[in-house]
Formats: sequence, structure tokens, C-alpha cells
Amino acid sequence: MRILEEESGIPRSVLMENAGKSVYEAIKSRFDLKDKRILVICYHGNNGGDGFVAARHLSEEAETDLLFIGDEGKMRKESLANFKRIEHNERIQFLVDDEVDFDEYDIIVDAILGIGIKGRLNREISAIIDDVNKSKAFKVSVDIPTGLDPDTGDVVDKCVNADLIVTFHDMKKGLEKFEGNTVVADIGLPR
Repeated sequence: MRILEEESGIPRSVLMENAGKSVYEAIKSRFDLKDKRILVICYHGNNGGDGFVAARHLSEEAETDLLFIGDEGKMRKESLANFKRIEHNERIQFLVDDEVDFDEYDIIVDAILGIGIKGRLNREISAIIDDVNKSKAFKVSVDIPTGLDPDTGDVVDKCVNADLIVTFHDMKKGLEKFEGNTVVADIGLPR
């Protein structure tokens, strides 16, 4: 996927905007967002950047909170730009982990780890996955559920039990067993 992105000539910022907007559109197609409470959880990678874009769009129609569990200093240019676009958005409330009651939300968006997952999960991400999975909220994963290997479908430690997965460009091999609750979104990459 990364090679395809690089060879496409499409700026990563455009692909990220398209990906985040696709997540918003997939949620909007399933829910009337008017009285919904949404939590978007982001890490510092590109998956988190997609989450920042989704949060921006979702906040125009629903009460949207954002839990950023990454390191701002480790963000790539495009993710950082999208973080800065929402950092002072009055419609998005930034939370810290110990303030979050995951059961207060109707929808939780998992934009923690994407196709770049390597090895075991760190303690914080592992605890967040537990909290998300215990929640009664409808769970949406961006590209792949955090903790799932996109190539094999193996789960090293644990993964988000997503009700909906919005993946990009093509069905990833690791998502084949989740085909029934996976939407493939076109983000503009050539076929």
C-alpha cells in the first residue's frame, strides 16, 4: 500500500484527507449523527492523521471528543498538519486518558495503529483496546483494527473488536475474515 501511495504521485495530504472523509461518510451512512457522542482515538502515525480528518468532519454534525495517545514530536508532516487543523477547533474536545468514560459514547473511532503495526502493543495501547472493547459503543476501525496484522489477520496480543472497518483502496488480506463488516473506500489511488 505504501509503495502504491508513493508511486501514485498523489500527495499524501490528499490521500489522508480522502481517507478521513471516507471514515466520516461511512459512519454518516449508518447513523443520524445529530445527537450522537463520538470519541476518536488517535496515535501519532498516519492512521492517527486519518482520525484527525475524520474528527474534523464528524464534529460538524456530532459532539466529538478526541483522545490523542501519541507523541506530537513523532508525527509526520501530514498528520501534524491535520492535528494543527483541529487543535483549537471549539467543536472538538481534547481529553486525557483518565478523563474518559468509554461507555458515554455512541461511537468510538479507532485511529490508533494502521498497516505500520510492528510487534507487541505497548501497555497504554493495550489498556485502551481493553477499554474500547468493554464499551457498549459502536466501534469503527480506520483501515484495520488496532492490533491486527494487515497481511496475515493474526492478532499478536489483542485487537479492537470493530463493528465496522473502513479500509482503503483494496481489501487487505488480513481483513478477509472480517469482510462482512468491512467497507473498502476509494481514496483516489489508481487501480
